[in-house]
Amino acid sequence: MEPQKIRYVRNFIFGVEDSLVSTVGLLSGIAVAGTDVKTIILAGVVLIFVEAFSMGAGSMLSENTSAEVALGEAQPVTRSFFSGIIMFSSYFCAGFIPLMPYLFLPVHTAFVVSVGASLVALLTLGIIGAKIARISPLRQGIEMLAIGGAAILLGVLVGSFVSGL
Repeated sequence: MEPQKIRYVRNFIFGVEDSLVSTVGLLSGIAVAGTDVKTIILAGVVLIFVEAFSMGAGSMLSENTSAEVALGEAQPVTRSFFSGIIMFSSYFCAGFIPLMPYLFLPVHTAFVVSVGASLVALLTLGIIGAKIARISPLRQGIEMLAIGGAAILLGVLVGSFVSGL
């Protein structure tokens, strides 16, 4: 696979994974703290918009800087624009997977569905990434699931701990 396509795949995988983990971790932590659904939704929407923009800009700027270091000369930032768009779009879209249940279900049920949907999405993302890389889909899927699941658990634990203070 050519280097440009590798960067696109990396930005897609990173954007989806980070969005799923960050969003479900935040929403779960806030939900277990006993927060009302309106606040949970507000926090989720703000997170998705701000982080999608931040991740897209960060991807664009870091890729541009990497190119400048590799080539030893200034590069137009527009060279990395498409990578930033991929990162923004993948983060933005994936963030709604853990958020959607809170729009339609009671908080306790939404919490369970949100975590479950995010874990299934992480497993699926790992399998897709493995198929693109031509490596073991099961191993990669389980790895993505385990690492993402650990981050989700951290959000729940922090939310439970802080709400108990």
